[in-house]
Amino acid sequence: MAYTATTTNHIPFSLPLSKLSPPHNHYRHFKVSILTPTRIPTLRIQATGDRLGEFGARDPFPAEIESAFGEKVLGNGDTEHKILIPTVSALSLSQQECTPISPLQDPMSKDDAQKLLKKVLGWRILDEEVGLKLQCLWKLRDFKCGVELVNRIYKATESCGHFPNVHLEQNQVRAELWTESLGGLSMTDFIVAAKIDEIKTSDLVPRKRAWA
Repeated sequence: MAYTATTTNHIPFSLPLSKLSPPHNHYRHFKVSILTPTRIPTLRIQATGDRLGEFGARDPFPAEIESAFGEKVLGNGDTEHKILIPTVSALSLSQQECTPISPLQDPMSKDDAQKLLKKVLGWRILDEEVGLKLQCLWKLRDFKCGVELVNRIYKATESCGHFPNVHLEQNQVRAELWTESLGGLSMTDFIVAAKIDEIKTSDLVPRKRAWA
């Protein structure tokens, strides 16, 4: 296909303003644009199937239609969707409920306790004569803040029926957890520790100094 375009050529010339103006004729210069057609060479692109191959999607083979290939890939519109309730293992420790502890069960091993320790913040494992324990320490602004934290710990663990051993000394609170009937740690101890982790303490700890 050929295209025709126009180009602009600028030709300057002068026109006399008046033939009666003595002693010389005055001329004012003008610039006139004249459009002249110009022929642009034709560019033809020819694509052949041998060089570029076929374009577009192909039709399915009969064997693919018989095997219901499309439904396997795209899914069936009649598929039934179910909402599954998360299992206990999928829930965080703080969301789990404390279950009654049987005195016949064995205490938690140290290896298992070390794995669960990664799910609680600020706690450490103590290996004492009575067995393994969990311990956490808070440093607060003053004694009044310590009393407030003890009250918050009690409220957070009241529903579990498994209370930590809490010590209040000046501006410091120390909590220890273990299952006395087992002589060591149980899952309940870690659940209670996770619930204590969710207690707000930002208004009780010492304020950081702001240096100018």
